[in-house]
Amino acid sequence: MKSPSLIFALILLVNASWGQVSTPIEIKWTNHLSGNFSFRKNWSYPLGVDVKKDGKAGCADGGLCPERCYSMLDSNGIVLKDSAYLFYQLLDTTHQFHTISCDALCSEFGGTNFIEAIRINKDSVFCYTATDIATHCSLKLGITGNTCTATIQLNSIIPNGDMTYYCNGGFIEIDKKFLEKGILKSNFNFTFTNKKHPQHPLYWKGKTYAPVKPVKS
Repeated sequence: MKSPSLIFALILLVNASWGQVSTPIEIKWTNHLSGNFSFRKNWSYPLGVDVKKDGKAGCADGGLCPERCYSMLDSNGIVLKDSAYLFYQLLDTTHQFHTISCDALCSEFGGTNFIEAIRINKDSVFCYTATDIATHCSLKLGITGNTCTATIQLNSIIPNGDMTYYCNGGFIEIDKKFLEKGILKSNFNFTFTNKKHPQHPLYWKGKTYAPVKPVKS
């Protein structure tokens, strides 16, 4: 699997070669970004895990649990008592705290609570929002120096429906002190060109409170 830094570089190269690029947005730096960031206290189970009728975490619909887990369930999908210890050794029930609160107008968007922020080098951070069963578009942010470049990548479930949308305006505010501590605390609102329906621009807006992770080699 290619590293995020290589993927980001390839995206920029391809976009430039086709003459398709997002408008760079100048970052508004602040030392005290105000607003409600309480969403960071909310959490969700990993994809494929849900709370069952007995009030305990178990396998959600969709067949995403480890295969062996399904042999440890009764007819109602409840974990058998004599299998509980092994079941929870196999099933990841980590509490995943939310890192983004956002709203978007984009094809196949059902919402997302997670954004990954990866430090590429001293001056650059690459970010992307998580996709799942209901959301197939991802907001990607390239933060370099004092500018931010935003795109939306749609990996559609519709044949030949994949699309990249390019930012044409908006703003982003980033708390400089938090970023120096390794947390991307930001407030943003971007608009994107909608090629199919130019009169109806797309948007993605929200807030982030995400740990900035080192790039994996």
